[in-house]
Amino acid sequence: MAKIIFNTTDEQSLTLEAESGSLMQLAVDNGVAGIDGDCGGVCSCATCHVFVNEEQMALVGEAGEIEADMLELADNLAPNSRLCCQIAVSDEIDGLIVTVAQ
Repeated sequence: MAKIIFNTTDEQSLTLEAESGSLMQLAVDNGVAGIDGDCGGVCSCATCHVFVNEEQMALVGEAGEIEADMLELADNLAPNSRLCCQIAVSDEIDGLIVTVAQ
């Protein structure tokens, strides 16, 4: 079981647990402020934009081509930007910290 820490747009810090799925689904299921997931997780919007803790980027890797194209449409793009619909929950990302983009 992985624990993921979401720092939200309303200045809360939520620690959520999951065994599988995507970070976006975990966030939506738990009402994380700022994660809308309008496209349902198919990487066709940027309503699940997060900033991965820079020291943990190796855990999730770089965005793929389609995700990178979609991120170009997001405000506040940074080198550690990811769409959380494209980050799979696994034991390897246990302890991951993400900050929800404004």
